Amino acid sequence: MVIKEVENIEAQEEALPNNVEQYAAIIILGGPMAVYENVNYLNKEQELIRRALKRGIPVLGICLGSQLIAQAIGGNVYKGGKKEIGWFNVMINPAGHKNLFRGINTKTIEVFHWHGDTYDLPPEATIMALSELYPQAFRFGSAVGIQFHIEVTREMIQRWAREYNQELKGERIVPTNLSNKSCEIKELFERCKVIYSNFSKMINNRSRDKEQGPDQESVL
Repeated sequence: MVIKEVENIEAQEEALPNNVEQYAAIIILGGPMAVYENVNYLNKEQELIRRALKRGIPVLGICLGSQLIAQAIGGNVYKGGKKEIGWFNVMINPAGHKNLFRGINTKTIEVFHWHGDTYDLPPEATIMALSELYPQAFRFGSAVGIQFHIEVTREMIQRWAREYNQELKGERIVPTNLSNKSCEIKELFERCKVIYSNFSKMINNRSRDKEQGPDQESVL
């Protein structure tokens, strides 16, 4: 399956699509807002997630996106006892190695975090990775949530550090300690390619299943 076009939607300013079937997959990225603040456009994003799940459309949520998925499936999103900002280890469990992290042959990876909220998931969700503090990756049906940031570059980290400098000061974090990580950023880029490749397989499997019919089903 070849994705011919990517449509970018600014959820705060633009209308969300009503017909999710026109999309092969949906990716929801991060942001500084909180899911539990009952913001209208965030509620609409959760409705979009639920519609996609009912139709088996792959959904990937990163940071805030994972929190939106968590609440949309009946989980509880709340302010964590401690913020995770910076480079921390994440432990991948066997479910993760069989699924989203297939091809990553280590039990622990160092990834970039920037979040203060966390979530409790419904029992139907499969946790795939955890940090010392919080769940970090899960799957529920056709949806995958990742609490940490796999997509960052040095420039992105530097920009966030400028925009949210007051938050870093409050946490007593030196901005350059976040971005002066050449080896870590390079390794994260390689991990990112593996994770995106596995998510792409979910998209391809759904396309193949639709062509084969309901009697045959593929899994990642």
